[in-house]
Amino acid sequence: MLTVLLLVALQAAPAANDDPRLYVVGSNDVLTITVYNQPALSGKFVVAAAGTFAYPLLGRVVAGGLSIRAVEDKVRQGLTGGFLKDPQVTVTVDQYRSQQIFVMGEVKQPGALQFTGSMTLIEALARAGSITDHAGAEAVIVRSATGVAAAPVPTTAENTARGDTIRVDLLKLQSGTLTQNVTLRPGDTIFVPRAETVFVSGQVRTPGEYVFRVGMTVRQALALAGGITDRGSARRVQIIRVVDGKETTVSGDLQNAVKAGDTIVVNERFF
Repeated sequence: MLTVLLLVALQAAPAANDDPRLYVVGSNDVLTITVYNQPALSGKFVVAAAGTFAYPLLGRVVAGGLSIRAVEDKVRQGLTGGFLKDPQVTVTVDQYRSQQIFVMGEVKQPGALQFTGSMTLIEALARAGSITDHAGAEAVIVRSATGVAAAPVPTTAENTARGDTIRVDLLKLQSGTLTQNVTLRPGDTIFVPRAETVFVSGQVRTPGEYVFRVGMTVRQALALAGGITDRGSARRVQIIRVVDGKETTVSGDLQNAVKAGDTIVVNERFF
């Protein structure tokens, strides 16, 4: 259900409002440069590892570390210096290759994504195939101080203490609270933890492991398992719970709250 609602939220979410001309160019990015009425000076140019690209009349032009707007200004100024009068120059990114983010954990296609200059959390999750049915109710974004992701950044107590970790409530996001739709930065690592679970066994229609949600009752857990069979008894439900490393059995009244890790057992009726 959470997966479906997130996809609905994606359709309703506004696009990130960052100006694409503020994107910082890096090595391997492919730029499209258009000079009005000058086809010989227009085309696609690959930024080399050194952060420069070869451009007609100007030779090697420095682009690495500059915004698209700054590259545009640099080319315009270069062409104005003795070549053209008031050239109309437009620079855009044809292919984003220099910057990445990582999406890890309970998503259908974990791994690296090319950062496209303006990307939100929902967009990144959608590009990763959305979350799995076992995803928890929270996503964790670990933000790189350098803005460059060479490898996934682990979620650690040290990172949290430095204030590099952003926690996003996916349940609020899917309910329409788009303030939770964080605008990402290059180098971010998104981690979607696996949800805590409960186990339902015995006389239910679909025994198995189910995602635990805060406030879940025995009745709700049994509903996830398809309900009690004709051979089962709602009065003979037990909860097996581990407390301080020891297994104990507690009342399985239908209104009782369950805890993560509980095993709910529905026994057969006497008659």
